[in-house]
Amino acid sequence: MTSRMTPEAYVQQKAAKSGSSFYYAFLFLPPPRRAAITAFYAFCREVDDVVDEVSDSGVAATKLQWWRREVAALFAGTPSHPVTLALQPHLVPFGIRADHLSAVIDGCQVDLEQSRFLDFPGLARYCDLVAGVVGEVAARIFGHSAEATLQYAHKLGLAMQLTNIIRDVGEDARRGRIYLPMSELQAHDVKANEILKRESPWGYSERFQALMHFQAARAHATYDEALALLPAADRVAQNPGLMMANIYRTLLREIERQGFQVLHQRTSLTPLRKLWIAARTRWRGR
Repeated sequence: MTSRMTPEAYVQQKAAKSGSSFYYAFLFLPPPRRAAITAFYAFCREVDDVVDEVSDSGVAATKLQWWRREVAALFAGTPSHPVTLALQPHLVPFGIRADHLSAVIDGCQVDLEQSRFLDFPGLARYCDLVAGVVGEVAARIFGHSAEATLQYAHKLGLAMQLTNIIRDVGEDARRGRIYLPMSELQAHDVKANEILKRESPWGYSERFQALMHFQAARAHATYDEALALLPAADRVAQNPGLMMANIYRTLLREIERQGFQVLHQRTSLTPLRKLWIAARTRWRGR
C-alpha cells in the first residue's frame, strides 16, 4: 500500500482487480453494506493468495500464521494490515466474528496440507470453511431476519464452490491438485493420473464425461436446496447473493454446454454478461 492509499481504496482495488463475479453483485448494494462486503472479500482474497501465489509451502504456512495473529489483533482493536483496518468498522454492525475469519484461514490451511479428498463428506467440510462461512458472512452483511437465511447462505456457498471445482479441474491439475473426491473417480473408473496429465483422447473419455455430469448434477441439486431454504421475507435483502448464484449457475450451464472441456481451458463469462445477469436478477427479484 502506498502512503496515499487508504485502507478503503486498497480493498476496493483488491476486489475490482480480481474480476470476480462477487464484485458485480457488490455494485448494487447501498454504500455501508458495499464497504463491508468489499473489505471482507478483500480479506478472503489476501488469505487465498497466500496458497495460490506462494510456491514454498513453508513460507505460505508462516504467512497464514501471520494472518491468524492479525485476526487476533483485529478483534483486540489493533489491526495493522489495510484489509483488517478497512474491515474493523464493520465487525459489530454486521455480526462478523473472529471464528468466521479464522475459518477462512483454516480452509486455506487445508489447501496447503492436502491435495486430494477421499470422499464427498471430506470435500464438503473443506467447502464449508472456504465457501459456506463466506456465504454466511455475506448474508449477514446483506441483511437477514431469519436463521434459515444463514443456512441458505451456507448451502449456496457449497453450490458455488462445487461450480468452481468443476470449472478449475484442469487448472488445479496443473498444480498437482484434484478436488473431485477420490471415491467418485474410482466409481467412474477415472484414474487420478488421467486428470493430472490433462491429455486427449482419454482425458475426455466417456468415463470422465460421466464423472463430470455427476458433479454438475450434484451442484444443480445444491443450488435448488439452497434456494428452497431462503425465507421470502429476506429475499429482497439477499438479492446480491441471488445475483452471484445466477452468475455461477449460468457458468455451470456454459461448462455443460461445452461438454465439460475443463482439462485444457477455464470457462468464464464476460464482465458484460455478469453485469447483465446481476441487473436482470435485481429487476426480477430472483
